[in-house]
Amino acid sequence: MSKIRSTLFLGTILAAAASPLHAAEGTFDTPALVPEVAVKAVVAAVEACRAENAQVTAVVVDPNGTLQALKRDRYAGPHSVETAESKAWTAVSFRTDTTDLRDATKPGGASYGIQNLRGVTILGGGKQITSDGRIVGGIGVSGSPSGSIDDKCAAAGIEAIQDDLL
Repeated sequence: MSKIRSTLFLGTILAAAASPLHAAEGTFDTPALVPEVAVKAVVAAVEACRAENAQVTAVVVDPNGTLQALKRDRYAGPHSVETAESKAWTAVSFRTDTTDLRDATKPGGASYGIQNLRGVTILGGGKQITSDGRIVGGIGVSGSPSGSIDDKCAAAGIEAIQDDLL
């Protein structure tokens, strides 16, 4: 009889260990990047901009907009640190890449006032980082000659961590 109880007990333990952890009732389960993956993304973004002959700063923020990783290339402008962080924050805060916010925030646009909010930067180079349809962070790049190059480098940072997001 004790062998049956031991087997049932072991089976219960194994089933509990194999089942996914769920957030407690009344809480949110919010995924975020681990620091090593955030660092990998900013390194890849800066390297991509170097290939474009641009010195930039790349920043990754968590889903709440808190700084997670930062890499500033040697000759990136002093403004690029704050701007990159603001681009990443804007992308996660509005759940939209910053280039997609441009049209909606033009004078007369439906969301024109957004550009006047503190901390918002609506220039190319801010992107959401998603996994399984959920925002796990944001990346911002600043310092290249154009927002389109910043955006391309941010995309390269995300591409570099795709395998880590599965």
